Amino acid sequence: MRRLQRYGLVERRAEGPRRVEYHLTDLGRTLVEPIEVLTHWARDHGGAVAGFQEAAEGSSSTY
Repeated sequence: MRRLQRYGLVERRAEGPRRVEYHLTDLGRTLVEPIEVLTHWARDHGGAVAGFQEAAEGSSSTY
């Protein structure tokens, strides 16, 4: 979270000694749409990616 804060993507607010809240900055909010697109892509194609990984792992064990 601290790294995201340094990048200007989140803002940290201390709400007392034991409570900290993080909020997206304007810059951080620009990432919401691309992340949603990647999430949908992963949902639609994740099985195919896993299948290729399994096939690659299976073929590499034969060497």
